[in-house]
Amino acid sequence: MPPLLPLDRRDVDLVVFDFDGVLTDNRVLVFADGAEAVFCNRADGLAFDALRRHGIKVLILSTERHPVVQARAAKLGVPAVVDCKDKAAAIAAICAEHDARPERIMYVGNDVNDIGAMRQVGISIAVADAHAAVVKAASHVLLTRGGEGVAREIVERVFGLDVIG
Repeated sequence: MPPLLPLDRRDVDLVVFDFDGVLTDNRVLVFADGAEAVFCNRADGLAFDALRRHGIKVLILSTERHPVVQARAAKLGVPAVVDCKDKAAAIAAICAEHDARPERIMYVGNDVNDIGAMRQVGISIAVADAHAAVVKAASHVLLTRGGEGVAREIVERVFGLDVIG
């Protein structure tokens, strides 16, 4: 696996993030009434702002259909595709919708349901605590575990950008 050196942001048109296990720590808090909550990292908020400021489109793609995904996406100002059963097919649809070439898309995932999408894009990224099969399928592996500031690492270490300007 090649080292994850800074990549030129001009080579990436779109960064697609899985949600659970990437933007969360993959845990879910279930209350007695059935309501759910997840843990996210606030450092990712500044990172999404920086990605947009540098002209990099972002999207969240999740198999989860719980409203918590859309709530977090709305807070981040990021479009989200939820309840996605086939992420590989979704990448093709995303390419058509965003007029993007697959080789210019970065996909960030953590679990086996991300592998199909990872195989469709030019840059596939696994979080540090990803499933072993995802690490094997990835072109690069982050130092950051899911939910611990993955988007922030993408901005600062992968693209070599500053989150504040």
